[in-house]
Amino acid sequence: MSHNSLPPQSYYTHDKVSLLFIYLGGFFVANAIIAEFVGVKVFSVERSLGFEPLNFYLLGLYLSLNFTAGALLWPLQFVITDIINEYFGRRGVKILSYITIILICYAFIIVFFTIHLTPADFWITRRGQNGSMVDMDAAFDAVFGQGLWIIIGSLVAFLIAQLVDIAIFHRIKSFTGEKHLWLRTTGSTLVSQLVDSFVVLIISFHVNPATNWDLSLVLAIGFVKYFYKFIMALILTPLVYMLHNMIDYYLGEPLASQLKQRAMQEDMILSIPIPSFNLPNNATPESHPLPEMTVQQELSAKETAVKEQKE
Repeated sequence: MSHNSLPPQSYYTHDKVSLLFIYLGGFFVANAIIAEFVGVKVFSVERSLGFEPLNFYLLGLYLSLNFTAGALLWPLQFVITDIINEYFGRRGVKILSYITIILICYAFIIVFFTIHLTPADFWITRRGQNGSMVDMDAAFDAVFGQGLWIIIGSLVAFLIAQLVDIAIFHRIKSFTGEKHLWLRTTGSTLVSQLVDSFVVLIISFHVNPATNWDLSLVLAIGFVKYFYKFIMALILTPLVYMLHNMIDYYLGEPLASQLKQRAMQEDMILSIPIPSFNLPNNATPESHPLPEMTVQQELSAKETAVKEQKE
């Protein structure tokens, strides 16, 4: 089919539900991949805010607030997880989580092969911003060449935390219904972040024979990381409500309510077919407008089919 015979772009972007899933899913995947790569940098929270490290005592160790840069992005990941949970249910989050893990693995494989490419002579040594000479190849390897145990720990922690978040979110919603959005989003995030904080450290540094951190060190750092995530979960609660209201406005209340109701029914999530249309080559939005209730009709048809099966 030639380019001229394709229906206008408006036909492909008409379905608000599909677009919403693409927008949320795109941010979900991109945010996780970015967090993985920027996480190689460790920064001081205290010095970034302009004061000296706290050096507080915890479990026999003196610690300060040092986090990976990825810690700035992971709280947003669980906010988006809860929003997707709310409108697309368990299966929506699981599919995106699996896609994210596959793409992160793909990214690290590409980085691995890139590290082993022979650099061009003119590129190896360059002058840095402070005037000193920098070995670009060594710097590239140091920044992107994360250890295998860290990669495994991060991916395992991410997947387990996502599954825990899904389970707790829907467990709370089964009791509260549409009420108390803050309870199911914050509650599921607090528990899943607790799991994430310790699983990644245990695999990456305690189980890892190259580091073999003492368990007390893992627990101390894990508690500090979780305290930060706990505070961020509370701070970002208004953001959940803002996104929720924006999506309800975008979809319209009837369609938004239908999506949220069906998000609790796993057998119907994402099984809604995208309607296809046989259009003439010269079709335009004015000559062949799409029905405004396409998605609502599809949802109603699914609900009727499920009732008939039960009968």
